[in-house]
Amino acid sequence: MNQNERKTVLHRMLLLIAVACVIMGLYAMRLIFLQLVNGDDFKAKATNTTDYNFTVTAARGDIVDSAGRRIATTATSYNVVLNKLLMGDRDLDAMLQQIVELLRENGESWNDTLLIGQPDAAGRYAFTDDDSSASDQKQLADMKETLGLQQYATANDVMEMLVEKNELQGFSLEWQRVLAGIHYEMDRQAFSNVNNFVMAENVSAATVATIKEHSLQLPGVEIVETSARSYDQSDIIPAVLGRVGKITAEKWKVTDSNGQVTYPLREKGYNMNDVMGISGLESVYEDELRGKDGVETITRNSDGVIVDTRLTTVPEPGHTVQLTIDSNFQRAVDKALAENIDMINRVYNTGDMKAAAAAAVVIDVKDGGVLAASNYPSYDQNLYATNYSEYSSDPSLPLFNRALQGLYTPGSTFKPAVAVAALDSGLINQYSTVYCNGVYNYFKDYHPRCTRHGHSGNIDVVTAIKWSCNIFFYDVGRRLTSDVYDAYAYKLGLGQRTGVEVSEAVGRLTTKNDSNYMASLDVQAAIGQGNTVVTPIQLATYAATLANNGTRYRTHFVKAILDSNTGEVIRETQPEVMDVIEGTGNTFELVRQGMKQVPSTISGKISSYPVPIACKTGTPQRSETYAPGKHYLNAMMVAYLPADDPEIAIGISIEYGGYGARVGDLVVDIANAYFALKDGSLAQQAEEEKEAEQAKQDASQTDAAGQTAVGQTADTAAPQAGQTAPAAQDAAPEGPAADTAQPAVPDGTDVAQAEQNPDAIAPEN
Repeated sequence: MNQNERKTVLHRMLLLIAVACVIMGLYAMRLIFLQLVNGDDFKAKATNTTDYNFTVTAARGDIVDSAGRRIATTATSYNVVLNKLLMGDRDLDAMLQQIVELLRENGESWNDTLLIGQPDAAGRYAFTDDDSSASDQKQLADMKETLGLQQYATANDVMEMLVEKNELQGFSLEWQRVLAGIHYEMDRQAFSNVNNFVMAENVSAATVATIKEHSLQLPGVEIVETSARSYDQSDIIPAVLGRVGKITAEKWKVTDSNGQVTYPLREKGYNMNDVMGISGLESVYEDELRGKDGVETITRNSDGVIVDTRLTTVPEPGHTVQLTIDSNFQRAVDKALAENIDMINRVYNTGDMKAAAAAAVVIDVKDGGVLAASNYPSYDQNLYATNYSEYSSDPSLPLFNRALQGLYTPGSTFKPAVAVAALDSGLINQYSTVYCNGVYNYFKDYHPRCTRHGHSGNIDVVTAIKWSCNIFFYDVGRRLTSDVYDAYAYKLGLGQRTGVEVSEAVGRLTTKNDSNYMASLDVQAAIGQGNTVVTPIQLATYAATLANNGTRYRTHFVKAILDSNTGEVIRETQPEVMDVIEGTGNTFELVRQGMKQVPSTISGKISSYPVPIACKTGTPQRSETYAPGKHYLNAMMVAYLPADDPEIAIGISIEYGGYGARVGDLVVDIANAYFALKDGSLAQQAEEEKEAEQAKQDASQTDAAGQTAVGQTADTAAPQAGQTAPAAQDAAPEGPAADTAQPAVPDGTDVAQAEQNPDAIAPEN
């Protein structure tokens, strides 16, 4: 390379270096400008974001039976939710109109609790509240107060205020009502940038697709997956399980007597549109079932742009509540109870009056766990909302929890309590006798009688229990007095709470403080009449206490609380002794001997059952009469078995059922189901019945005209137990048995003879 070429290359290199220096200088000056001159401004813009937290509802815990089979669970559903933060500056009312139209096209409704109807032709509005509903009246009062109106304000006044408040003057009257209702609901749910609004719940798949198709036109309108309560076995103890429901205005906003307003549920972390347990076990175990809600955080910068969305707190599902009840056994007891009522109505109550209501409770003697609590009639938990009007208007009261709330005169089932009191207090012993000639003549002007069924002469306590001798218990009860035998009855579990987790009726015993008390009432109360009323679950608890020789356990429905993810036991219900009667000598053994002999006095399967059963029938009078001096009767029973090593105890009441002996076969059916449960065959039987029922339904569906053999059978078969007449149809007067199917009786015994009633309250002489 010559000298000139070197100079050229050098000049070019210097030029490139100079250019590079200039460029670097410009970048340096720009950085100085950005970082030193305007650094604070840019930093503020970069960090000027706002976090918005939204609740992610946790899945509600399951309720399962003792074998782990799901009874109540959560099912996925979809809600239409409005997120104000994501809506931006879009016209809210225009969006609401579009959403309403889309919902209408798919046959959906939306949340609207405004108690005002659409305007009439003259543009006048009217309230739609129920005058008899305290909830509706309170909601109306709160609405007027919130709007600053007087309580005498009319529906037109309320609508005028809502239209003005929400600037709806430019809409038609119909749309004014629709939009006012939505705005009212938005206010109730506190719709804001930090609180979404649930516009429609449990929408169909078609609606989900429709909303998503219009998502670009509807910013902030979201389909949110949520969980709804469903019942896999909706026939299992629905009245005990209870229900869930949305939080009511009364529970959300509480005003005390001083006018102080508080929001207790909000303080516990609930939102206005949350669902919670409102009755039964769903309510009692709300804290366990509810779980812990999660949090979704949305971050928006100062320009309104969403820069981040994240799940900052993962929701935790609620715990699982495991019951003491086995669903297969519960269903078997339900079936047996229905069939027993059907038998009574076919064989005995052949007139217009029918037995149509009953309850049966089965308890584990060893720990007080409820194994079955049957109500007849009952209802389907999944159909409660849609069939509520039908259920509530049914005169047989299917919604009434007779097992826990029904109050019944116990009749002769009360006699073992009197026997325990008399033996334990020393008033009598195993050799003490009372002479029974059929009439009790202690009082000058009052002479109650005894049927002397199977007995007469000098009667001891074992014989008195076996044959249900009224005279024996009249005399012992009079000498003992209600003060003493009531004290024992309470300790045995009658006339007081059993301890179950849900609401139960207390009942009462006849006492000397009663307004109608007289000396003769002591003798009537001693045979379970008088003013005494108890519940079927108390009868079962009482039977279990007799079986346990005076130790009464707390009766309960919940076996354990489980971790929903692992199934690990978090808390288990332990047997809890509520009371003890020590029992002197052979008190409970003598009572057991008498109760073990009762089955031999009853016709049907119970008299020859291979497992010894201790029981006591009861036939208390009802207040209604079908002829002068002839009262309708309830059929009652307490039992435990096996008699010498008890495992289960039973309490039964059948309204207008007649003699207590009529439920003997029911006790056997329950015993058979229990032993099948123990050996595992009940589960197999239940599965076979389920498959047979499904096959029957499938066959029926193949014949739309209903002319298949299955359909013809269903149309011509005798009514099933579940189809008997409602409670308004009472029992027929006692008389000769029907000429149709007869109950099983011992050989050589006719039905009329078997129907003699050792428990009946004989009239005065």
